[in-house]
Amino acid sequence: MNDRRCPYCPQLFQPSRFHPQQFVCGRPDCQLQRRRDYHRRKIATDPEYAQVVRDSRRKWRDAHPDYQKSYWQTHPEAAQRNRERQQQRDQKRRVRKLVKNNSALDLRCSAAQVWLVGPVVDVLVKNNLASSNLFIFQPLELAVAAGGVS
Repeated sequence: MNDRRCPYCPQLFQPSRFHPQQFVCGRPDCQLQRRRDYHRRKIATDPEYAQVVRDSRRKWRDAHPDYQKSYWQTHPEAAQRNRERQQQRDQKRRVRKLVKNNSALDLRCSAAQVWLVGPVVDVLVKNNLASSNLFIFQPLELAVAAGGVS
């Protein structure tokens, strides 16, 4: 009773008697994931293997020079998704360049409070200059005193 639990699915399985060190169940999806993980690990740790993979990809691209162009033409939904993701990557790159940027206006002399709101605010920790939408909320008592509210 040498049941093991597959790391890719919660299934219990018995290792093959021919491969007692087996640690992944025999389901095709799990085996595919195991091969992918091995490939990624091997590329990261073995420079010679990584070079062979790069050369193989380069040779394929050289043999199929128009593949990418025809792919984008025949898959418009993928092209649109790629454009949107590229815009997001570009925006993240611009935000990263703002980190520790101190060439900004001195906001200390303003009585207003500035609130940065958005998904990438935590990246702007030490920034004074950022592209943003600005909402100015005036306290009600100041507006009444100035005769702005009727």
